[in-house]
This record gives sequence, C-alpha cells and structure tokens, in this order.
Amino acid sequence: MPNICELENAMPVGPLKVIAMDSAHALGEKVNSHLVTFRREINHPSKNDPAFQGYVSDNYLIKADCPRFGTGEGKGILRETVRGKDIFIIVDVCNHSITYSVNGYVNHKSPDDHFQDLKRVIATVAGKARRINVIMPFMYEGRQHKRNGRESLDSAFALKELASMGVVNFITFDAHDPRIQNSTPLNGFDNFIPPYQFIRALLQHEKDLIVDKEHTVVISPDEGALDRAVYFSSVLGVDTGMFYKRRDYSTIINGKNPIVAHEFLGDNIEGKDVIIIDDMISSGESMIDTARQLKEMKAKRVFICCTFGLFTNGLSIFDTAFEKGYFDRVITTNLTYLPTELDTKPYYIKADMSKFMASIIDFMNHDVSVGNVLTPTEKIQNFLAEYHAGKLIL
Repeated sequence: MPNICELENAMPVGPLKVIAMDSAHALGEKVNSHLVTFRREINHPSKNDPAFQGYVSDNYLIKADCPRFGTGEGKGILRETVRGKDIFIIVDVCNHSITYSVNGYVNHKSPDDHFQDLKRVIATVAGKARRINVIMPFMYEGRQHKRNGRESLDSAFALKELASMGVVNFITFDAHDPRIQNSTPLNGFDNFIPPYQFIRALLQHEKDLIVDKEHTVVISPDEGALDRAVYFSSVLGVDTGMFYKRRDYSTIINGKNPIVAHEFLGDNIEGKDVIIIDDMISSGESMIDTARQLKEMKAKRVFICCTFGLFTNGLSIFDTAFEKGYFDRVITTNLTYLPTELDTKPYYIKADMSKFMASIIDFMNHDVSVGNVLTPTEKIQNFLAEYHAGKLIL
C-alpha cells in the first residue's frame, strides 16, 4: 500500500463501517477480508487505544436490507447502529441477477432499482453517521453524461441528489466522462482506473510477453477511450493507435447511431501483441469487430482489457469469436456482476479489484492522500522491471 507511513500516523475520521448492498455482496465480503488483514498488520497507535475501540475488528460490514412489498415498493433497513461511524456504501447498479416480485411477477433489478435502494439505505442513516461515502464502481447513468438537444442529464442529477442526501465522497472507477464531477463541485469525487491490475493479471497468464515498442502496441477501440490508451501506452513505454467509429447519424437503433465501419489510425501492427483498452464491454459487437480487424492486419495476439464486463448480449458471441481466432484473452475486473459461466471460458481472465478497493477505503477513512493510487505509474513500471528481469514471483 502506498503512503503506509502517513497512514500509520493519521487518525481515522470515525469508526470504519462498510455497507455492501445486495448487488455487491460478494465484492463487499472480499473487501472486508482485506480490511481485517490491513488493520491487524498495520502499526497504528489506535490499535490499543480505548478511545478507538473497534479500530481492529473481525468484521467491518453492517447488514442492510431492502425488502419489497407485494406491489414492488421497498424500504431500507439497517440491522445495527451507525451513529458516529464513517460509512462506506458499496453498490453495483449493473447487477441484473437480483430479482423481486411484483403482483406475482418476477422482475430483475435494473440500475434504477439499485439506485433507489441506495437512496433508501442512505435515508436509514438519517443523519446519525459521522460521514457517508458511496462507492459505485460503474457510475449510474454514466453514459448519459452530456446533453444533446432534448435529452435528460441523468448522471448529473444522480450526483446532485446524493450530495443533497449528505453523501460527502463519491468513489467510482473508470468513469465514462470524469467531468461529470462538475455537477457537484463542492463534494468529493474520486475516479480510479485499473491499469496496474490489468497488466498484472495479463502477465500472470501470458508469461512470454515482451512489453516494448517492437513487440507490443496499445489500441483504443474508439476516440472516447483514447485518453486511457495514451496513459497505458505511456506507462508501458509502447506505441498507441486507435479506431474511429464511422456512424450512421441518420438512424437510431436501440438508442444510438449504428456503427458503419471501424477505421484504424496508427502504425503497422504486423507481428505485434495488441492490447485493446476500454472502459466497458456492453454487447461486445464493436469490440469483437475491432479485434477481428486487428487480426486481419496480422496482429500476433489480441488482448481485450475492459474495466466492466457487462456482456449484455450474452457470451455466445465471444465464444464464436474466440473459436475463429479474433482475440486471445478478455480481461475484466470484478467491480460489477459477472455470470458464473465466465470462469469456465478458456479466454477469460479476472482482474481482482477487492484489495485495491479496500486500500482506498482504508486511506479515505484516515483522510490520507490517495494520489499514488490515482496514478500508479511508478508501481506499474517497477512491476514491469521485475517481470522483465525475471525476478517477479506471480
């Protein structure tokens, strides 16, 4: 963990407690396990101070429920006190696996349902907590971050609503457009990216990679992901390229303009390993088309790295593309719900973010700078140096 000395000399804002919504239960359990380990191992004066009872604990999770009535209406319930606590609420608005009954019919929870449940839990706190922090890895309505014509501006309204309810800090990952934080300029907004976890997960499974300009290139699948690709390629010391999505703006299908073609902008990639970097896989059609074109351009291997694996059209499209040799690996984080069948796929790699999230929570609970976590450049470069020197134990 970065800044460990600063952490050991800082006092916590308040007793730490974590609420993992039912949408993020599995991730919350793993985060809690890491927090327990951190607090046991750290050399902090609060460990033995009666004034900080509970600083070291076997469990930082608070049980919270959002039961539903037969009509589909709901309410939030906390199973223990939160008075004076520094609360971190973890919610996954993309978890479609949770169901509830409405007049005898089974409904799957949508992002709207999860966001409403989050507000219910915040309302149960009723001003008793010392501080409320929300961790929402996939930002609710993050793709509706700007207004074109007669459109709603959903993510900005969501942030303003949470701020009005007393949320002090909002933590998200790989926001579609981080500038949305300007809607609540006086509240904390932190946007973390997972390039270190990507490269670590990739090198754990592909031990013959040579990460340099002659052997590797980072590709952005569209102009929107170019900033991510430029940062990743700069840290790795390799070249970058991008695809331009040519769209048909005269037609709207499923709420968006369909893609006519992907046009590549960049140097020759023949014989090179290609890493495609983006924030999400939605249906996957665009990503697979990008990978297919890269293989047609004689790329050696194609690795797809995306923070959020939503797979809204299922996995069959990826199974078919893998069989045809369009790509070699797909890496996503566990920040959102992942179907269990993914673990059986020979092409899939999971980048575990639970320890990273636990360290963020621990640092924020102590009001310690998370600057090194926001830009893990030095950490990635040290990791690559050890890997190329053959000194890394994975």
